[in-house]
Amino acid sequence: MEKTDNTDLEVAVLGGGCFWCTEAIFLRLNGVKSVRPGYSGGNGENPTYEQVSSGTTNFAESIEIEFDADVVSFETILKVFFATHDPTTLNKQGADVGTQYRSVIFYMNETQKTIAEKVMKEEMESGEIDGQIVTTLEKFEKFYDAEEYHFNYYDNNPNNPYCSVVISPKVKKLFEKFPELVKKK
Repeated sequence: MEKTDNTDLEVAVLGGGCFWCTEAIFLRLNGVKSVRPGYSGGNGENPTYEQVSSGTTNFAESIEIEFDADVVSFETILKVFFATHDPTTLNKQGADVGTQYRSVIFYMNETQKTIAEKVMKEEMESGEIDGQIVTTLEKFEKFYDAEEYHFNYYDNNPNNPYCSVVISPKVKKLFEKFPELVKKK
C-alpha cells in the first residue's frame, strides 16, 4: 500500500457524503494519525467548496486518512466506513444530494482495490446493510485540501445543529459498534 513521503504511515482516501461526518468518525479511530477533509475524483485543479457544491466538477467531498497499519488495517477502516454512512444511496447522504456526496473508495493500488472488493462482498453477505451497495471504486489520482474552516469541523462547532443532528449519531454509532477501535482520551 502507498506510504506517505516521510513516514511509515499508509493512506486511504474515502468519500462518504459530507466530509465533516467522515472526518469526525476517523479522527476518533485508534491508529489514525491524521484526517484531512478535501476533494478527490473530479475535473480541474484546486477546486473550492463552492465549485464542488455546485455538483458540476465531479469532485467528491472526501477525506485523506493517514494511518498506522500495525494498529488499524485498511480492511478495518473500510468496515468502519461502511458502518457509519449509507453505502446504498446513489449520490446522496441524508439531505445532501449530488455526485459530490457519493460513496466512493479511491484506491491507491491494486492491493487496496482487492481489499475493498473483498470487504464490499463481505458487507453485502453479512446482512447488516439493507440494500445494494452502490459505493464506487475509483483509482486515486489527486487529493485537494478543503478550505481551513472545514478542518475538525465537528469538534470546532459543537453547537451547530448539523453537528448535533447529523454527525453526532454517526459518532455514537462508532462508539457503540466499534468500542475497541476508539482512541482512549
